[in-house]
Amino acid sequence: MTTIELTPGTWTLDQAHTEVGFSVRHAGISKVRGQFTEADATLVVGGTLGTSSVEATVKTASFDSNNNDRDAHVKGPDFFNVEQFPNMTFTATEVHGTPENFSLSGDLTIKETTRPVTFDVEFGGVAVDPFGATRAGFSASAQISRKEFGITWNAALEAGGVLVGDKVTITVDSAFVLPAS
Repeated sequence: MTTIELTPGTWTLDQAHTEVGFSVRHAGISKVRGQFTEADATLVVGGTLGTSSVEATVKTASFDSNNNDRDAHVKGPDFFNVEQFPNMTFTATEVHGTPENFSLSGDLTIKETTRPVTFDVEFGGVAVDPFGATRAGFSASAQISRKEFGITWNAALEAGGVLVGDKVTITVDSAFVLPAS
């Protein structure tokens, strides 16, 4: 059993060792995957899970699905409208469970809509790297309805169904660094 033993304090996201990914059903038969390449987050570790918190910001213009045409469409007004809404944010409101098995609930804001979302979290451990920095790793996942966030664009398929699924799986593999005191 893994237990979380983190030094209390403010930890910062290591963007170079973090990936914010997604997957969504395409044409009802396959999944499109991609990532947001720019994110920032702060993890404040308290004395217990319940007194810890996370705040994160993702740059919507950093959307990358490895297809330039699709990326341009998703960044436009039909989906994220990155010019008007450059950020998605997540603010934790509750950490619950045990150090071995916990969830992170909070408010996810996409465009003008804020909804509660719960991430299932796996603690990867703590390590001191060769340069003396203390790092902690986490993997988290949640599923959202894009329609609940006002992202409703779609196209009907000739055989029935729609081009883009409603359920989006968000995955976060993150590393946080405890700044040297």
